[in-house]
Amino acid sequence: MESKRQQKFAGVIQQDLAAIFQREGINYLPNTLITITKVRVTPDLALARIFLSFFNNTNSQLALQTIKSHSSEIRYKLGARIKDQVRVIPQLEFFVDDTGDYVERMDKIFEKISKEERQPDTE
Repeated sequence: MESKRQQKFAGVIQQDLAAIFQREGINYLPNTLITITKVRVTPDLALARIFLSFFNNTNSQLALQTIKSHSSEIRYKLGARIKDQVRVIPQLEFFVDDTGDYVERMDKIFEKISKEERQPDTE
């Protein structure tokens, strides 16, 4: 369970990282839209886990590796934006948010089930 402080800090990080990716994202991944879907912060606010979603990109693992390779640069830019609001700039860990893929997979399964013939109830 996250505290209000963690949630508020996560919101600040999400908003500022979104602005950074909107302006600088083309330098990291051309022709790819990077969306921050969720940010989780540890209780000591020293580590932020950022979940990303990539649109117009076929290989999300490669995109994630590209973002991870630029993580120190992204952290520096984040620090420049939030330096007056926090004591310590958190370390950043990036993950792929695959909930969209999961929802799509589940929709296909439900669609397949609904197309199958229903067996009459025998009671």
